[in-house]
Amino acid sequence: MATPAASSAPLIEKHTIGYVPPEDRHGKVRDLFTLWFGGNIAPLPIVTGALGVQLFHLNLLWGIVAILVGHLVGGVLMALHSAQGPQMGIPQMIQSRAQFGSLGALLVVLIAGVMYIGFFASNIVLAGKSLHGVVDSVPVPVGIVIGAVGSGIIGIIGYRFIHVLNRIGTWVLGIGIVVGFGYIFTHIQTDDFLTRGSFNLSGWLATVSLAALWQIAFAPYVSDYSRYLPADVKVSSTFWTTYLGSALGSSLAFIFGAVAVLATPVGMDTMDAVKLATGSIGPLMLVLFLLSVISHNALNLYGAVLSLITLVQTFAYRWIPTAKSRAVISIIVLLACCFAAVGASKDFIGHFVDMVLVLLVVLVPWTAINLIDFYAIHKGQYDILSIFQVDGGIYGRYNPQALLAYAIGIAVQIPFMNTPLYVGPVSAHINGADLSWLVGLLVTSPLYFWLANRDTSYRRRMMGGKLASSL
Repeated sequence: MATPAASSAPLIEKHTIGYVPPEDRHGKVRDLFTLWFGGNIAPLPIVTGALGVQLFHLNLLWGIVAILVGHLVGGVLMALHSAQGPQMGIPQMIQSRAQFGSLGALLVVLIAGVMYIGFFASNIVLAGKSLHGVVDSVPVPVGIVIGAVGSGIIGIIGYRFIHVLNRIGTWVLGIGIVVGFGYIFTHIQTDDFLTRGSFNLSGWLATVSLAALWQIAFAPYVSDYSRYLPADVKVSSTFWTTYLGSALGSSLAFIFGAVAVLATPVGMDTMDAVKLATGSIGPLMLVLFLLSVISHNALNLYGAVLSLITLVQTFAYRWIPTAKSRAVISIIVLLACCFAAVGASKDFIGHFVDMVLVLLVVLVPWTAINLIDFYAIHKGQYDILSIFQVDGGIYGRYNPQALLAYAIGIAVQIPFMNTPLYVGPVSAHINGADLSWLVGLLVTSPLYFWLANRDTSYRRRMMGGKLASSL
């Protein structure tokens, strides 16, 4: 569904974290499929998907099953967040003020911002390596800077340009990865392609968790890319286009990484394995992945910048951030990430994956609270004006019920964690499988629902939330 605003929408986005009024709504629901399909066919998910056979020693069959289960489960949560965008018309992170309060939401916003800065930095490293793989004369540090600048330009232009590029990318990358699969399967260079590895429960659970967490990692900013759609689009349409695009694109990329690694000798770096496994079309595949990582990484920069603006606006509540503000903060983040990535160790991406696993422990309870509050408690009806008030309006500065459920949601995950900082006793007992995310969801969701319904101010907030419909 499109509005008359679609044809007149400016290429450079003028909104930042503010409410998108009806006259500025534009786009079609199907754009969400192309955004999340094209955006997920990239080097980082390929590298992550290969871990199922590289690190957890699954064979091809069980690796694929684990990847599909993880993405299909995690994608549900991700798509439920996406469906909030058209109804709210504001970015995901600032919406958290309605659940946690204006100050209570700061921790989650900060964590999301740090995570997406980490994603951005890791992807520009992959861009640098991909460019060096295509053109040997281009050093990796130079490739890092080129990748960062390309993503920066896309991120600064903003929402509409990101959607346009991914509409193109869906066709190009979709065809490219199908051709890549075809070449690999007809040029397998190993005798143990189907027999290397085996089923082991801990490795299977760990791979499921990696895939599910990949989807959940999008939760803090997925609705940022649906908030410009008309408010009357069907929730089911927003959900399914996002879900199918993200689950399918991510699964293909994860499986491609696993297939490439199994088709090449043991011990190769994943992207080197991709280049070797795809033979004569390898350089073309690297070019496609290079373009993909630059385009996809713009989402990480965009999300990080919106999180930073939300943090600043919490205290400078009279400040009205503009497109210029977004551009300036984007450049600052870009320069800092370039400096960190160029000077980082060779195992930068490995350290990044470790960091994300730690951060997701504190993001999972937020996901549960946000979804329960939106769908089961407020049913999509919020007071947008209160969300932007310094004292939180009807939502206050802190919501004790949400903060209590959030703290408990983190605590119950600790025995099930497997991160570089700490390995819980349950995880150690099942050979390192990290099930903390699943436990966090199962405990936090009903706990928050129960606490919120016991809150005497709950009904007052419910009534106040209906003011949102008057905007």
